[in-house]
Amino acid sequence: MRTGGQLIVDALEANGIDRIFCVPGESYLAVLDALHDSEIKTVVCRQEGGAAMMADCEGRLTGKPGICFVTRGPGATNASAGVHIAMQDSIPMILFIGQVASHAREREAFQEVDYRAFFGPIAKWATEIDDPARVPEIVTRAFAVATSGRPGPVVISLPEDMLTAEADAPAPRRFTPVTTRPGHVEMEKLSELLNNAKRPFAILGGTRWDEASVSAFQRAAEEWALPVGCSFRRQMLFDHLHPCYAGDVGIGPNPKLATAIKESDLVLLIGGRFGEMPSSDYTLLKSPYPDQTLVHVHADAEELGRVYRPDLAIHSTPAAFATEFARTKPHAVPSWEPRTEELHANYLDWSTPPASGPGAVQMGPIMQHLEDVLSDDAIFTNGAGNYATWIHRFHRFRRFATQGAPTSGSMGYGVPAAVSAKLRFPERDVIAFAGDGCFMMNGQEFATAVQYDLPIIVFVVNNGIYGTIRMHQEREYPGRVSGTDLRNPDFAALARAYGGHGETVTETAQFPDAFKRARESGKPAIIEIQLDPEAITPVKTLTDIREKR
Repeated sequence: MRTGGQLIVDALEANGIDRIFCVPGESYLAVLDALHDSEIKTVVCRQEGGAAMMADCEGRLTGKPGICFVTRGPGATNASAGVHIAMQDSIPMILFIGQVASHAREREAFQEVDYRAFFGPIAKWATEIDDPARVPEIVTRAFAVATSGRPGPVVISLPEDMLTAEADAPAPRRFTPVTTRPGHVEMEKLSELLNNAKRPFAILGGTRWDEASVSAFQRAAEEWALPVGCSFRRQMLFDHLHPCYAGDVGIGPNPKLATAIKESDLVLLIGGRFGEMPSSDYTLLKSPYPDQTLVHVHADAEELGRVYRPDLAIHSTPAAFATEFARTKPHAVPSWEPRTEELHANYLDWSTPPASGPGAVQMGPIMQHLEDVLSDDAIFTNGAGNYATWIHRFHRFRRFATQGAPTSGSMGYGVPAAVSAKLRFPERDVIAFAGDGCFMMNGQEFATAVQYDLPIIVFVVNNGIYGTIRMHQEREYPGRVSGTDLRNPDFAALARAYGGHGETVTETAQFPDAFKRARESGKPAIIEIQLDPEAITPVKTLTDIREKR
């Protein structure tokens, strides 16, 4: 006989989980007790949103579900921010929530929430276990749901009395991953379309990739001399210095890249949904009928034809498709090879950081310094804000599993994601970017980095405003500043107060030594970069936006 709490831990162990993220609560004490005797490492976080984002980043970098435990009511609602990210970003994750005891249900008991109703619209599956004997069945199913088709978050509610009740349940088994593969007919048709094309373009996105499939697609791109772009915040899917790389298809893409996609006669969209942000509000590919011939490859059949009507739909995981595509050969040397070379040259020019800008701190030279001193396996994480443009445009990603950033546009993601990344890859540099507004949303997880001796480095790009909103404000209501000014702490002093290392950069020339000291400290570090608010984008100032409305 095993308690429900023990069966939950048994099921996690059976499915290969070695780490969970949590904020403790009395509603799932039985699980915490079972974890005491388990080899699974428990990472105690400071807020449920941060814990859920850590679980998301685990799933994002590994392809295996990140696991998070939170308590009922406020704990669950706090965690919903991470669930929303995982859903919009197609990330495998399982959130376990302690629930009120069964006898108190539907009385609006202390912190009671109907989690099926609350999480139903933002999770792939939301359920509750009311019988401990069903724990192995439902948890194993949760792993399958979270990872199959289009991956996403699963939410499981755990009534308190179910966790302490005993059952003679079968030993849990590991879930079976489901992989869909492209058929011979579809690959023959794709080869025909490519051989007849004049201006093809490939866009990589989504999840269910791995290092081997990224490498396989790169080989295929070489064979076909195919220009390749990466969808918004999926830049780790292709080596940016590869001669086939044309740039990131994200917010404010290179105008030459946008033109090239619009003028393409064949677009090969692999793995992604190509939503509002990467499609530039559905203008690069028009919905529902694109101007270009569209080949859409996706692991979930329901996504094929949902937003765009493809000329050829291929129901396959990106990894399986890349393996098959690498076996195809063009009939002749592709006529578009010079176009591919031109697009890569355009990207190199676009991604070269500017040497100047308003104010005493220049982000261009800072980004160039990072490119010079960091290795290709360094992991970059960030939340949302104009500061992220400096990463997306000027950092040249080279390898898989080096990017943790939410396509959902959620603020507060960078610091918890960095904690998760450093736990999984302790041998690698992990750099978190955050704006001053973004940092303050989950900056408390810096304490988690200190607690577990994780020497992440956090860049707080401090311009004293909610920069993205101010930018739009100045464009739409010039000179009428409202609700966007911020008064901030001394971020370097805050790092030291937590037990970490702190630096403040007020001039560009200070950055290299500050970064060197932070790396050599062996501690979690915050480097506050005091940026002039005029430097709102790499190419336009706030004054430009206000006056050239």
